[in-house]
Amino acid sequence: MYNKKTARFYVCMLLPGFAFLIVFCFVPMGGVVIAFQDFIPALGVLHSDWAGLGNFIYLFQLPDIWQVLKNTVVISLLKIAAGLIVPIIVALLLNEVTKSWFKRTVQTIIYLPYFISWVLLAGVLSQILSVDGVVNSLLASFGLKDPIMFLGSNTWFRPVLIITNIWKEFGFGTIIYLAAITNISPSLYEAAAMDGAKRMQLVRYITIPGISATIVLLTVLSLQNVLNAGFDQVFNLYNALVYQTGDIIDTYVYRTAFFDAQFGLATAVGLLKSVVSFFLIVLSYKLAAKFANYRIF
Repeated sequence: MYNKKTARFYVCMLLPGFAFLIVFCFVPMGGVVIAFQDFIPALGVLHSDWAGLGNFIYLFQLPDIWQVLKNTVVISLLKIAAGLIVPIIVALLLNEVTKSWFKRTVQTIIYLPYFISWVLLAGVLSQILSVDGVVNSLLASFGLKDPIMFLGSNTWFRPVLIITNIWKEFGFGTIIYLAAITNISPSLYEAAAMDGAKRMQLVRYITIPGISATIVLLTVLSLQNVLNAGFDQVFNLYNALVYQTGDIIDTYVYRTAFFDAQFGLATAVGLLKSVVSFFLIVLSYKLAAKFANYRIF
């Protein structure tokens, strides 16, 4: 039954969230006009000269913008693929564990890195992967003479990004798939076992089909992150030596704005990314509704 007093209480609870959304999401959108200006901070938005589409035209003439776009797409696609495959495998393995205490312990351990910020993890990884760090010392004990510059090599930087991102994020995805597995009726397993099905056959013909809708849904929704390669991670781990393979759109915007003081160009890059991401989000939700019957309202 509708209760006006209770409804007002819930509305009041929503007010801080709405205030945060307005102040940090809607109000800053006024700065989008900088993308169409020859912006000078001393003059401000109201008095800077208009450049029209000049920043966008100049953007596509830059020789390194295509490499930045390539890096962003490659890194994000690799993260999406690994972020889908690894949690599924781990969830299937944990589902076969019969000791509940062991399963809960493993879940807790793999889930903990998800709550650690990349600022802290980057400091730890920089020490572990340094020339005289733990990894190179271990490799030297196996006979490797020359140390590897993991964070200063264009050959190794991308693999480091992907592997460390898997380690940090896969625990969250694993829990989602484990929750989906628990929704599968136990009677299906019992009937298949009575018919002589082996453990791998149970996984192949019951477990995987049972979570297929969740797999499709998360795969489709992940398409919206094609242009989001992870600013926090890359920014805290990369350096000038790995711009060729590690520089992404977000870090490029950061450097262009705060180091080169080209605020109009940086805003144009960010705006273009936002527009493309918007269409990717719409596409992902359309596909999710079509293939996984997922709707937000």
